[in-house]
Amino acid sequence: MMPLKTNRVGNTDVSVTSLSLGGASLGNLGRIVSDTDVTAVLRHAWLAGIRYFDTAPHYGRGLSERRMGDFLKDMPRDNYVLSTKVGRVLSPGPQLTEVDGFVEPLPNAVRYDYSAEGILESFESSCERLGTSRVEIVFVHDIGDYTHGATNGARHMEDLLGSGLAMLQDLKQAGRIGAIGLGVNESQVCIDVMKQAPLDVILLAGRLTLLDREAESGLLDLCAQQGTSLVLGGIFNSGILATGPKPGAWFDYAPASQEVLDKVTALQDGANKVGLTLAEASLQFALHHPAACSVLLGTGKVSSLQRNLDAADINLSDAALAFVTT
Repeated sequence: MMPLKTNRVGNTDVSVTSLSLGGASLGNLGRIVSDTDVTAVLRHAWLAGIRYFDTAPHYGRGLSERRMGDFLKDMPRDNYVLSTKVGRVLSPGPQLTEVDGFVEPLPNAVRYDYSAEGILESFESSCERLGTSRVEIVFVHDIGDYTHGATNGARHMEDLLGSGLAMLQDLKQAGRIGAIGLGVNESQVCIDVMKQAPLDVILLAGRLTLLDREAESGLLDLCAQQGTSLVLGGIFNSGILATGPKPGAWFDYAPASQEVLDKVTALQDGANKVGLTLAEASLQFALHHPAACSVLLGTGKVSSLQRNLDAADINLSDAALAFVTT
């Protein structure tokens, strides 16, 4: 494996490795991942040179954060970058079997709160679970109508713009945060916020991929103007760009339509013609995108992580490079 590049996050002093490990699976997304397997995945990522780790209170209601904190406590703090998210505040609650797709989460209740008070409470709780006093990147998680609907979305946006972003800026001024951004599944809410306040970085899930180019309509230009970096998540669009257009393949958290299956078939054929699998082309598209400072690999399996590391490490022919950059 070639040494990973590092890229600067926006105009900040934070730099991240071009590949990063996403923590949703480490919070038991969709299935239970044992503590042993979690440690194995984190160690494998570390040995591969990944030094940027992303998590959130949402992932297993604090489970992912706690597991990452347990692993990273033995690593020199200045040798890695952490990101977590605010907007959901956890408090002690009942033990649930499954919630929001996470199996056997920690026994915490959750409420949305994008105000200064909620963001500070969320941040301090995350620091406690992660075993750190600072977090290099903090993303405002799932703000916008995509998650909350129009009425609640407007209320949460008012809280964020009214006091929440100011709290994040205060924490940044105090040296406890290095970069501020949004972690979302839609482009429009990023544009809405950026018209009111600058952002250092956006974790954009599924909206700038080989298949879904939504971010090209307005957001990329704004990012270029403001010097905002992108961390690209969901690069396989819920799996279909990893599995290919198989019957029952998922796109955007639901079974893919025939129209999407047809588009993916064409992309797969194009990738194969230049010597790439669909998954390799999807990962290389993200890695080569000029707006991206890092590409998130989210998995609870060492075998899946290694497969993605291998896909990131291939030498592209001129034809393959042209395919993934157009």
